[in-house]
Amino acid sequence: MDMNRYSVIPDKRPREIVLLQGRGCFWRRCAFCDYYHDAQPDDDAAFALNSRVLSQVTGQYGELSVINSGSVFEFDPRTLDLIHTVCLDRGISTLRFESHWRFRDRIPQLRRDFAPITLKMKVGIETFDFDLRENVWHKGIPERDPRRIAEGFDEANLLVGVTGQTRASMERDVDLALSLFERFSVNVMCANTTPVQPDPQVIDEFMAHVYPRIVDDPRVDVLIENTDFGVGA
Repeated sequence: MDMNRYSVIPDKRPREIVLLQGRGCFWRRCAFCDYYHDAQPDDDAAFALNSRVLSQVTGQYGELSVINSGSVFEFDPRTLDLIHTVCLDRGISTLRFESHWRFRDRIPQLRRDFAPITLKMKVGIETFDFDLRENVWHKGIPERDPRRIAEGFDEANLLVGVTGQTRASMERDVDLALSLFERFSVNVMCANTTPVQPDPQVIDEFMAHVYPRIVDDPRVDVLIENTDFGVGA
């Protein structure tokens, strides 16, 4: 599948963004996700693709978001070295990575490895509703305490628009994310190849009652389509 892998996000917190390939998400159990198919177990092939994508980075905003179909810790070492080099060469002072919660103990060393670049680490929580997150969506975050989940992370991803969510639960997720993180993204569920599909009634509840509260908040990115950042397919 053809994918756009470089884009510029001009709104709120302007930055460049790249969608790179890693070895693939180690978890691969989230009931709502088929994103992990965008993976490359061949490190040489992954590095070749990632080099082409990173060559487009200009450093125009001094900030770069790097995403893949898993965690930053699933990149091959040469890709990590190249990201570091590109940031230093192009004056990028703030770098955003994503990581599964289970890699949280490796984040302090990653921050040291990328110094003097400031790392902002994002965790995919999807929801703070433990039963929905773990027993239905199988996210793999066994911690119940929102504050302990947030430890070591600067940003988060939330997911809305799925059966089982309510206006109250989505508002709680947003309120907790606002209190625990510097920034967060809200992803509205889009149709994919998994059994979990968008629930129009839940999406209507979100758009009518929650979206107006956060649409203009500079700390929040709302993705109605999963390609709203300009990358993906």
